Order: sequence, then C-alpha cells, then structure tokens
Amino acid sequence: MKIAIVNDMPMAVEALRRAIAFEPAHQVVWVAANGAEAVERCAQLTPDLILMDLIMPVMDGVEATRQIMAATPCAIVIVTVDRQQNVHRVFEAMGYGALDVVDTPALGAGNPKDAAAPLLRKILNIDWLIGQRDSRVRTVATPLRASVQRQGLVAIGSSAGGPAALEVLLKGLPASFPAAVVLVQHVDQVFAAGMAEWLASASGLPVRLARDGEPPERGTVLLAGTNHHIRLLKNGNLAYTAEPVNEIYRPSIDVFFESVASYWSGDAVGVLLTGMGRDGAQGLKLMRQQGFLTIAQDQHSSAVYGMPKAAAAIDAAVEIRPLEKIAPRLREVFGQ
Repeated sequence: MKIAIVNDMPMAVEALRRAIAFEPAHQVVWVAANGAEAVERCAQLTPDLILMDLIMPVMDGVEATRQIMAATPCAIVIVTVDRQQNVHRVFEAMGYGALDVVDTPALGAGNPKDAAAPLLRKILNIDWLIGQRDSRVRTVATPLRASVQRQGLVAIGSSAGGPAALEVLLKGLPASFPAAVVLVQHVDQVFAAGMAEWLASASGLPVRLARDGEPPERGTVLLAGTNHHIRLLKNGNLAYTAEPVNEIYRPSIDVFFESVASYWSGDAVGVLLTGMGRDGAQGLKLMRQQGFLTIAQDQHSSAVYGMPKAAAAIDAAVEIRPLEKIAPRLREVFGQ
C-alpha cells in the first residue's frame, strides 16, 4: 500500500516508519506535519491510506479528515498516543469518514515487531477493504425462524462515517420508541464503551453495550461491544462469537443481519448506513428475502458510499433513503 503519515512529532513519525517497514509491500509516499499540509499533499498525490494524528498545529486531524474526505477521499486511520483522552475527537473524525483508530507504536519498548503488530493488522484490514477482496458471494443456509419474539427490532450496521450518522438517526427516535435497537459499528472494543456513552448523550433512548446472553430490549439501544461478532441465537438472546474467524470485519454486520433473518420472528427493519467496503449488503439481502423491511442510506448523505452502494447493487434494500428520512420511516413502521 502507498501510505502517508500526518504527524507533527518526529519521534511518532519515526515509530510509524519503522512499523510500516516490517511489511515490505508498504511504502511511505509522503509525510505532512499538520492537517493543512496533508490536505494539500493529498490533492497532489492521493495515497491508499493516511495515518492521521489528531492533535496538530495549524489544522487538527479532525478537520483534515473532513476536508480530505470531501475533496480527495481515501482510507484514513487515526493514530494517537492517548485514545481515551481523545475519544470524542476520534468519534468526530470517524463521523467524517475515518475508518479506524490505533495507538502510535512505542519506540524502544520491548519487541519492536510486537509493538508494530496492531498497526500492521489495521493496515492489512484496510488493504482488504479497498481491494474489495471480500466481494465473494456468501452462502447461507435457508433460515428457519423460531417463534420466540413478538416485539419489534431495528438492526443497524455502519462503518466509516457511522458515528455521526448514528447520532442523527438516534436523535430522530423518541424516548417512547417501542422497538429494540441493536447497532453494529466497525469500532475497536477499546472505544465501544465511550461510543455508547457518546451516543447516549445524543439520543432520547438509553444506549449501552450489549451483554452476552441477553435479549434485545424494547426501547433500548444495544451496541456491539467487543472485537468478536454479535449474533442473535435461536432462543432470542444475543451472543458474542469468534466465528467466523475469516471475517475481516469485526464485528461483522453481515453476521448479525444473517442471524436476525434466521431467528427473529417479530417485526424487524434492517438499516445499512455509511461505510467502506461491502459488509452488511449480503445480510441485508437475506433479511429482505425473509420479508423484512430493509433500508440503505443514499449516496448524497453518506460520508463513504461503499456499504450502502453494495446493498443497492444487489437489490438488498427495499428503500434507499437520505439519512434524515430514516428515523421518521422507523417511527412510521413502529407506530410512532
């Protein structure tokens, strides 16, 4: 991959260079010391991936991400020395289209290859995404739904641009919303609890992490909270699982949507929001085939029109709607 580094700290730049060097197929094509320089350099030579710092002079990483994704979009991973201190900035950058976040590799701390491993794993996942090597047709057995649920369920999947989109959608649902909501957002488990708290501050509904073994709860938003997949079981409860291990998306939206199609017997709506790649498209199609309403976000309102586009291409969405029209449609479906 052709990789760019945006960071004003020479030690951090050197740490990133050393980490990238462990994979000879990757090449650092340019380095920028601040967000403004990165916007300019990206217009001249758009890389496959930008490793973007958050706190910089002149222009920070959030604003640089916004401008780059608007003018010369490419994959962006936020790299920071203190993820917990910058959690709200991270979600803001992800709202503009950043795909993920990772710690800056530490120089001189233990085995340097081990220190580089988390970053290299993120880069590998991004390489798969932008190469669309996951475009295989999924083979799923014909679902047999058990008669255990009677309440309504909204199953939502999102990735790049998702935090901001979820904020808008949840703001549009009243505190009296009668259905359960389960969210699968591509975010590292380190940030899941902070994201649930952040979304709760914007929503009239309670938002928390889904617990293993509990059922979806009416009037409550549950967020997948680990790097394992989340799925609905035949008994109606939610469970975290490492399988399938070959999924590059963790947690996978497809895995959750497919389980809903298989085992949810009440009313349900599948919603696929902004994101890079194809995760969720096949699962959404399976939900449609089982008679559920399926909605994909439209191109104009998507920060990254990848996953919704993939759903539209295979006719997985019954409706394609602007982001601001999705919550009113959900209220209509569930009698609000």
